[in-house]
Amino acid sequence: MKFMSFVWQDQVQYGVLYNETTILNLRVLDGFPPSLLEGIRAGEAFTGRVREALKKPEATLDGALVPLHEVSCLPPIPNPVRNMLCVGKNYREHAIEMGSAEDIPEHIIVFTKATTTVNAHEAPVDSHRTVTRELDYEGELAVVIGKEGKQIAKENALSHVFGYTILNDITARDLQRKHKQYFIGKSLDGSCPVGPWIVDHSEIENPNALDIVTKVNGEVRQQSNTSRFIFPVEEIISELSKGMTLLPGDIIATGTPAGVGNGFHPPRFLNPGDEVEITVEKVGTLRNTIK
Repeated sequence: MKFMSFVWQDQVQYGVLYNETTILNLRVLDGFPPSLLEGIRAGEAFTGRVREALKKPEATLDGALVPLHEVSCLPPIPNPVRNMLCVGKNYREHAIEMGSAEDIPEHIIVFTKATTTVNAHEAPVDSHRTVTRELDYEGELAVVIGKEGKQIAKENALSHVFGYTILNDITARDLQRKHKQYFIGKSLDGSCPVGPWIVDHSEIENPNALDIVTKVNGEVRQQSNTSRFIFPVEEIISELSKGMTLLPGDIIATGTPAGVGNGFHPPRFLNPGDEVEITVEKVGTLRNTIK
């Protein structure tokens, strides 16, 4: 199942892909919550009801089926309750390109992106030229928490996952360098495209074995596999939850592979008009243009 939020006929809606060209609009069906976040909070009761709805023939779903090409995507969770949680330097090659072999972390590096950064699939991303000249891309697999938990054991971690999506951790490298921390350079408005949907956890048996590719204007810049994580998804969830309660709807970005613009010599930062396309195996493709 692929869950998404969208605008159709000037109304904010959410649903699940019924087939490759059609969305089942869950918001108009009886017995469903008003938003995807509320559905995530409802857990298996929600996803079980969705599975039953997807089994119904088209003739019984009149008024609830929406052509995919007629909608405007929103972030799957348009208004996150908390900042996106992000793991830094989770691929050895990326840690090296950003510094040296000495920069490979022994412990998980975590920072956040403000809720105001969230953006949608195919939505324009502001270049923020008045504050940065070094805008960079970072293609990542993201985890969406489905079940509240604290002090989660690694062996139980994946049972707390609702699903998986794609996230572009767009970063102003000059601001990151200037302020000697992550938050400001990673929290420019609209600098966190997420989507286009959340794939239900049942469709991805092992999130630590997925191909990931980032292209800029059709050119492959990043190409790796999540099997190269330094800290796999289970460890990330377990470590984050040791002293902090993870909540349904929390979004966790798992880190980016080598090939970011800052890693080239000379650097290859984003410019207005550039198109960034991130594809994660079994999830889909997230696409945005810099304006």
